[in-house]
Amino acid sequence: MNKSRPEVSLAFESHDVLGEGSIWNDITQELYWLDIEAGILHTFQPEKNRHQSFSLGQRIGTVVPSDDGKVILALQDGLYEFDLSTRQKRLIASAEHDSASMRFNDGKCDPAGRLWVGTMHLDILPKVASLYRLDRGIVTKMLNEITISNGICWSGDGKTMYYIDTPTSAVQAFDFDLVKGQLFSGRVVIETKEEFDPPDGMTIDAEGMLWIAHWKGSCVGRWNPKTGKLVSKIEVPAYHVTSCAFGGKYLDTLYITTASIEVSPEQKIQYPLAGCLFQVKPGVRGVKSFFYRN
Repeated sequence: MNKSRPEVSLAFESHDVLGEGSIWNDITQELYWLDIEAGILHTFQPEKNRHQSFSLGQRIGTVVPSDDGKVILALQDGLYEFDLSTRQKRLIASAEHDSASMRFNDGKCDPAGRLWVGTMHLDILPKVASLYRLDRGIVTKMLNEITISNGICWSGDGKTMYYIDTPTSAVQAFDFDLVKGQLFSGRVVIETKEEFDPPDGMTIDAEGMLWIAHWKGSCVGRWNPKTGKLVSKIEVPAYHVTSCAFGGKYLDTLYITTASIEVSPEQKIQYPLAGCLFQVKPGVRGVKSFFYRN
């Protein structure tokens, strides 16, 4: 394992309760991320040092850019289209779950522009959640018996989907039919429990390595899905590290979200910037995020 330690710095002092869902829009050159519990969508253009926040009035689990310039949101009660300029939202599909006890969690778009987004029970009941696919307004359940649907990304050739159900402490790989948007032959390719606490959000770099945010791990790990081994890690000044996304003009900056929830008084003193957005140049580049296609 490479133990080199690139310097992590503060990108934006947001102090989120549950910062999550980071994703880079390469067209507008801005980062989107969420505070799930506060129901806030953040946007940040680092070159202009311009930040905006949007209060959505309910928990928000996912944001992805759309090909029409808007964004798609997974709010607690359903999937919405949201116009950042007018702050107007339009319901695309109501949630299948009971929104009083369950919510949407992490999600991303596949290379064909379909949104994949999962759920979790608010009391973290095991195997009652699911993974859904939104394809031009039509929602289809793709996996069930999930506990905390989390990080998701695709290989460079689009033939493999990587997926995390957090309590399993593992990353699964599925053969992926890009034309039909179907999954086959799920198998475990990475097991994280011997290294860190459970895996959370995830992204992929241009070399095909997976970057995983480790809840309770105070770090982001770079993992090789072919060998299942940890390649390197970046320590983050927060106890709960939740998601990561490559951004910047050259996709060479890794943005990292964190949470301030569920920490002890001692941890609050140890990590005064918990819940903030961090950045680091890890020495590799990411790949462009996929937009939702209407």
